[in-house]
Amino acid sequence: MQISDSSSRILAGLLEARTGQQLTMSRRWRLETALSSLLRERGIASIDELITILVMGREPSLSTRVVEALLNNETYFFRDRVPFDLLESAALPELARRREASRTLRIWSAGCSAGQEVYSLAMLFAEDAARWNGWTIDIVGTDVSESIVERARAGTYSQFEVQRGLGIQQMIRWFDETPVGWRAAESLRKSIRFQVHNILEGAPHPGRFDLILCRNVLLYLNDSTRRKAFDRLSASLAPDGWLMLGAGETVIGQSPLLETDREMRGLYRLKDVTAKAA
Repeated sequence: MQISDSSSRILAGLLEARTGQQLTMSRRWRLETALSSLLRERGIASIDELITILVMGREPSLSTRVVEALLNNETYFFRDRVPFDLLESAALPELARRREASRTLRIWSAGCSAGQEVYSLAMLFAEDAARWNGWTIDIVGTDVSESIVERARAGTYSQFEVQRGLGIQQMIRWFDETPVGWRAAESLRKSIRFQVHNILEGAPHPGRFDLILCRNVLLYLNDSTRRKAFDRLSASLAPDGWLMLGAGETVIGQSPLLETDREMRGLYRLKDVTAKAA
């Protein structure tokens, strides 16, 4: 299917206007694959015909469907296992020490996609229940896509999805097989919340977070939008909290507000802040 340059530019502009993400030339090969099911569903013959419908403005909801189809929702449980090992072995125990007085933790997974990262976090706490007994653990997952947030909230995954990143014991312990897939146990679903949210708008209500995971989201933003995102994330972080990024992301040269935590490699903190108990 041939896609004209003008159609590509219109789709790129729509995606950036709605989400801040760029559809770079290296990602434009995905257009046909990403939109093919939507075209079949709506009986639209080509992407150029889709663009004509969008430009005429007769179906406002269609543009939302297009944007959601273009978003990269690749994720899996305990993705890139090393960051979760860092949380489990060092970061969460240190946060437990810092928050012993309040016995409250707030964690935000920004750009959570279908929820695997959020359920992975919930499993870390559930599998160390003795440490966290009597604590209030607030875990919130957000994404710009309404449909993907609905999927995350339902917590139901295909056989392929549930096996990506999970051992057989974890899968059996924390997921129930249903006629429509493997659903996260009620105890996990009750411990977390999901909402539609754009990181460029600031933090989800209420307050600041002790830990923010924003992994493999900022890669798709242009420089100015990425700086704005870092400003919002910084304002959402507790004074002694941590930000975790994806393996290919960094704050170096991107934000004057954040720096690498030398004692907790792989995490970032606000500059000029001495960690202290909340």
